[in-house]
Amino acid sequence: MADQPILIIGAGHAGFQLAVSLRQAGYAGPVSLINDEPHLPYQRPPLSKAYLKGGGSPDSVMFRPEKFYLDQHVDLIADRGVAIDRSARELVCASGASRAYKHLVLATGARNRLLDIPNAGLEDVLYLRTLDESEALRQRFGSGGRVVVVGAGFIGLEFAATARAKGLEVDVVELAPRVMARAVTPEISEFFQRRHSEAGTRLHFGVQATSITSEESRVTGVTLSDGRQLTADLVVVGVGVFPNVELAAEAGLPVASGIIVDEHLLTADPDISAIGDCALFASVRFGAPLRLESVQNATDQARCVAARLTGDTKSYDGLPWFWSDQGPDKLQIAGLTTGYDQVVVRGDAGQGSFSAFCYKAGRLIGVESVNRGSDHVFGRRILAVSGSIPPDQAADTTFDLKQALA
Repeated sequence: MADQPILIIGAGHAGFQLAVSLRQAGYAGPVSLINDEPHLPYQRPPLSKAYLKGGGSPDSVMFRPEKFYLDQHVDLIADRGVAIDRSARELVCASGASRAYKHLVLATGARNRLLDIPNAGLEDVLYLRTLDESEALRQRFGSGGRVVVVGAGFIGLEFAATARAKGLEVDVVELAPRVMARAVTPEISEFFQRRHSEAGTRLHFGVQATSITSEESRVTGVTLSDGRQLTADLVVVGVGVFPNVELAAEAGLPVASGIIVDEHLLTADPDISAIGDCALFASVRFGAPLRLESVQNATDQARCVAARLTGDTKSYDGLPWFWSDQGPDKLQIAGLTTGYDQVVVRGDAGQGSFSAFCYKAGRLIGVESVNRGSDHVFGRRILAVSGSIPPDQAADTTFDLKQALA
């Protein structure tokens, strides 16, 4: 097995970072990275942010040029894993090739949840997760027109803000009563709803798209559950993702809402790990199984597994953090605010710069910041050490947060 590689399936943030971290940790054995997209490995966040706005060529979002993989002796393989033979320690690929492994790492990510309504398969119904999808949407901006965005989560709202800035008429349809309802506090939702409305985006809450109308193969509108019709030339769907667990499940590995791994990110098979969006991990920090969709989680888990595979075994204990750019506004989140029972606002939402400090039973569990980067940095630092700050100090803008870190 000495000459068999650490084989990584998936070349997104988690897979790419693992290959890099193995080399940084001094691992000299073979490393193979299975990439099932027709591009060099690339960053996803710009696809709904800077790249979507028209900033740069596809090369601008690549992690590294091709020469990097050659120099680092990372075997970048254009293929797709279709079956795992655990007893033989082999991966069967779509090309028909079988690849032996010393250790297998599943970084299979997630895929878009598809809209399941009449006419959802028309070519004017698009998603935004891959580089090709972002490029297809960029090409649509020049023609103007009207777009209906289904889903008021991060991706839907990031696209809506850019589309509106590009001159498109934009309607956003959301079943929940507010934007980003599953991710942020009402205080943050209220601010972003106001900002999107001021920009001219029309928001429709408590309804869902029930069908897409068309003339021949061209989209003409969206029918809502309350009977209304919205005119559209384009429909963009952002209704969540499914983790890619099928490869693991078919190999007999336990899965649920992700590939089940322990606090070291190992599956039930000691020769197979799972990281990133596809992994349901035993969280030491939160005391419950978690599956997180974030760059931070993907890269930190990759570093954790690279350390274990090079002799430094530690439990994964990364602090979650997230961000979203919507028009001129930046939302940054530190920690997980699920189950909060108190929110304290620091700053002034009316001035476009404030934070929501979220507490549970008197302890700080998360900080949601809008255009207030220093609060976000503070939140990450204090939550990383399981610290807290009294609510009255959090609300007092004259109080220097650095004192709470002393």
